[in-house]
Amino acid sequence: TKFDGTNWTTYNTSNSELPNNEIANISIDAYGNKWIGIFYGGVVKFDGANWTTYNTSNSGITNNDVIDIAIDATGNKWIGTHGGGLAVLGSCLSPCNSEEIWTTYNTSNSGLSHNYVPKIAFDAIGNKWVGTWGGLTHFDGTNWTTYNTSNSGLPSNGVVDIAIDATGNKWIGTNDGLAKFDGTNWTIYNTDNSGLPNNYVTAIATDDLGNIWIGTLNSVGFGGGGTSGSLTKFDGATWTEIYNVGKISSIAIDDSGNVWINPWAYQLFVYYYEGLKKFDGTTWTTYDASVTGLSFINNSALTIDAAGNKWIGTESGGIVRFDGTNWTTFNTSNSGLPSDYIKNITIDAIGNKWIGTNEGGLAKFDDNNWTVYNTSNSGLPHNSIYTIAIDVSANKWIGTNGGGIAVLGNCLATCPAIPSFTTSTITCVNSPTIFTNTST
Repeated sequence: TKFDGTNWTTYNTSNSELPNNEIANISIDAYGNKWIGIFYGGVVKFDGANWTTYNTSNSGITNNDVIDIAIDATGNKWIGTHGGGLAVLGSCLSPCNSEEIWTTYNTSNSGLSHNYVPKIAFDAIGNKWVGTWGGLTHFDGTNWTTYNTSNSGLPSNGVVDIAIDATGNKWIGTNDGLAKFDGTNWTIYNTDNSGLPNNYVTAIATDDLGNIWIGTLNSVGFGGGGTSGSLTKFDGATWTEIYNVGKISSIAIDDSGNVWINPWAYQLFVYYYEGLKKFDGTTWTTYDASVTGLSFINNSALTIDAAGNKWIGTESGGIVRFDGTNWTTFNTSNSGLPSDYIKNITIDAIGNKWIGTNEGGLAKFDDNNWTVYNTSNSGLPHNSIYTIAIDVSANKWIGTNGGGIAVLGNCLATCPAIPSFTTSTITCVNSPTIFTNTST
């Protein structure tokens, strides 16, 4: 029965496709679908219009006497039966022990435009946007489409960074200008037609107000045009140079709207690291060796976790964590970090840090334990990791320097016994409509 606050609506075997009227459980997923456990009737999904029944005849459920349904954070349906064990419907993710599945995409086996992949981003519907040295590649899970200087408005095939704003526009930083792509139209910004101070774009970030924050490089000798690098804000109409410096290597924006950057000064064709800087909209705060007591000489990566901690990757000193008061260093001497040269840090939904290194492979840090993946012990095609992006199914998309893309996913393997049910193992296939179950 449904009650909308005023009216009562009853569904039964007479006016719906319910297999019987003995309802054991109802759970509602994130899309509003109702998942109904039926005594001796299996599972029924009701989307508000259509009814779909899963039972022992058409699915992997081993018993139609369903007594409970629970839906986890990734949308998997966990279905408990009376005597038939536990069945899982959905993607291959769970809190159980997992088997790691590696998939590699490169120019030989896919439509990837180049094996040098410095950036991967996902849009709101899960499409992958891959920046390479061969242009911008779009992958929808089936089809690969590459945009380059020959077939699109992309100003250069050297894509350095990608950011996607709240309305779905893709902002692509290249070594010869900035492009905005709305899915149909290209808009190009450079030193000739905008307030962009240099055409060599090194970093892009978007804030909650819709502003685009752009870091550029003083590209004398690099062919990028212009003679200065800077942090520049673009609100869609006005360009504002916020900080003039030789190079901005990374930008991160915290929950309070503060902009954090890794800036480098440029003198006589040499870059000098200035220290981590925070901009609150009015005032700059600098965290350098004189403040921190650490050798902040060459920071290369920057990200902020859910608790507001800043994780700073360096080119020779490992990783530094700043909690607002204390600075903690992790390096090859005091941790499981495989290299002190850090290229990227990405944090997943449960707080694990995924760290891309130069020639050291990929490291995972859960705040206690370190796990290292490299070409010797995993499906990683190259040990130099330039970018890491994590999709809504928790798959890790890893861009490498010459090895293309590696995807690290999980699939259910053997799980511990569940006392409430007569089962000892569960297996899963990555399908939205297939149950798998191994019961004893």
